[in-house]
Amino acid sequence: MHEHVYQRINLARQALADSVTILSHHYQKDEVVAHADFVGDSFLLSKRVAEESCSPNIVFCGVRFMAETADILTRGERCVILPDEKAGCSLADMATEKELEECWEYLSSLGLRLVPVAYVNSSAEVKAFCGRYGGATCTSSNAQQVFRWALSQGDSILFLPDEQLGRNMAAKMGLAAEQVARWSRQEKRVLPEVKPRLIVWDGHCNVHTEFKVEHVMHARRAYPDAMVIVHPECKPEVVDLADDVGSTEHLIRLVTSAPAGSTWVVGTEINLVRRLARQNPDKEVFCLDPYARPCPGMDCISASSLLSALEALVRGQPEGVIRVTGDIAECARLALKRMLDIGRL
Repeated sequence: MHEHVYQRINLARQALADSVTILSHHYQKDEVVAHADFVGDSFLLSKRVAEESCSPNIVFCGVRFMAETADILTRGERCVILPDEKAGCSLADMATEKELEECWEYLSSLGLRLVPVAYVNSSAEVKAFCGRYGGATCTSSNAQQVFRWALSQGDSILFLPDEQLGRNMAAKMGLAAEQVARWSRQEKRVLPEVKPRLIVWDGHCNVHTEFKVEHVMHARRAYPDAMVIVHPECKPEVVDLADDVGSTEHLIRLVTSAPAGSTWVVGTEINLVRRLARQNPDKEVFCLDPYARPCPGMDCISASSLLSALEALVRGQPEGVIRVTGDIAECARLALKRMLDIGRL
């Protein structure tokens, strides 16, 4: 079946020639990654879209917030297509514009000079809010840089929607525990009720928070010579026990540049871990949780849905087009541009 689909994908690409670019996140299935022109994490994909000349049509094999970001950064001048409309992100869904406005009103009443920072795993509306109120976006690659910039701009950061990434960055920057508070969406207040340097939203990644302390302890027993490396969306207690922590690209570099014969236990999305194991046959590469499941949003896209998107383009009737317009696009672009500019400082 895959062979037939692959043949049709190749035919569609030949018909489209240079008019289409296929971008893929590392968490995609192999059957999708095989057809990508460029594979990266959120940060590299954002830079690729913003800085390099892409084709008039971009087929984005990722999740919705990534396709939105591509459309925002290209100012709607290209046709950005998400091959499956169900490819969402549960983390991004944990922060809505309405919830953010309620939170902002409450926090403003405390007399803090707030700077909002949104993880790129967020909706266009949330990014726009940050742009409108002097804030920026960040990725796991540049969160520390963006946090330092934000603290130079105000008294406190409101970081959303990933609590774990926020807490891990706070620890990395040397912020004391009492300088970090948590916004409770249910109670609609900050816990504890202090004037902190960092306020983290109570969202989380359903994939990375599945990695637990017992997984690390088991890995230490099973592979005593292994390096345990994890993504900063993992819980702080897991990060504390790991040998290294970093973005998706950082984890990939660690494994690929390691000496032959080394052993690696990786705490991130299973599709990527399996690919790392296949691409590095001279090393042993295992997932921190041997029973980990793929990211549901990323797993929506398949070779078949990619084929449907390409053949629709061939017919001149694109499907799954992502458009962010008006004030939302302008303000979200401002937040994204600040992030990219901070990276150049």
